[in-house]
Amino acid sequence: MAHTRKKLRKLPGWIGIGIITLLNTIWLYWGLGEAFYEGWGVPDTPWFLFLSIAAVAILFSLAAIRWPYVGGGILIAAGIAFAVWWLVPGIQSGFYSLGIALERLLLSGGFTLVGALFILDAKINPRPTEDDRPWVKKHLRTLLAVGIPLLTGLVVAAYNLPTVLTRVDDGDRSARLIEGNGVALIWAPKGPGWNLKRDFGGYPSWRSLATYGLEVQGLETDINATEADMAATSVCVYLSEDGKILMNEPQYIWRMPTVDEIARSLSRHGVNAGCTWDGETGRMDCDLTPDKETPLWAPDEPPVYFWTANAYDDEDAYYVSYTGFVSHQPKTWGNPRHGYRCVRDP
Repeated sequence: MAHTRKKLRKLPGWIGIGIITLLNTIWLYWGLGEAFYEGWGVPDTPWFLFLSIAAVAILFSLAAIRWPYVGGGILIAAGIAFAVWWLVPGIQSGFYSLGIALERLLLSGGFTLVGALFILDAKINPRPTEDDRPWVKKHLRTLLAVGIPLLTGLVVAAYNLPTVLTRVDDGDRSARLIEGNGVALIWAPKGPGWNLKRDFGGYPSWRSLATYGLEVQGLETDINATEADMAATSVCVYLSEDGKILMNEPQYIWRMPTVDEIARSLSRHGVNAGCTWDGETGRMDCDLTPDKETPLWAPDEPPVYFWTANAYDDEDAYYVSYTGFVSHQPKTWGNPRHGYRCVRDP
């Protein structure tokens, strides 16, 4: 009976270790994935910034293992602050479904639970002044909470490094003719027809791009947008023939590319990826996985998605990622990850 009670007293601490190991692993996995996917080679968003949450989580967990009361208190406060910062804006705007809210509550507020478990463990299991156990047993909690996430990180890095280290960037940001897979299009040069950055640091929303020429000319508008607007009044149709300046009147030389046109223009190492769009969201069928490379993409700029000419419904529009993934976002969505590039026929 005494042996059973002893094991039960240790349960809160080991549950806490299990949860913090899971959280550290998830955040390092996510951070590295985003670092390679969005941050690699982009001066505006250095890749190591994506590891900040995981680094802080691991640091706080080490503190909680070493000093349960102080470190546990830090985890409790950090978890509450993180949950409020992450969840409240999304809930207020109605952006989160119940499932997403609960998932993000676990990933943020879970640190609060771990802190409470560590404090409870320290209270019911006072540490001896001397510990003569073998080194591995003595540091097992640290090895689990830090070692498993780091091993996961090594696997993620080993998988992604060959891709990003061999990424092609010829430095040419001029108008480019891209041929292959049944399409031949000239893609706009750097300027208003390709990732024109806004004052807030991001890029225009689909609605802003589509309604550029409606009423008061410009990218600030509350007008609803349709595919017809994208074809008739988008920023693309105001581009000069060389694609370098915006004219006062529509020129109808340039336009926004469709999902299928972007799909068929994706490439890797100068070879067309052979992607085709079947009209569904998700990863497209490709002969090889495309990458964020020239001549289509600018590897040193933040956008990893291109808006398309196609609307998903009244509220959303399609976008395509450089990896050959198709999805949709609200037409009002403008951020540093969603760019665009106008096209014209050769």
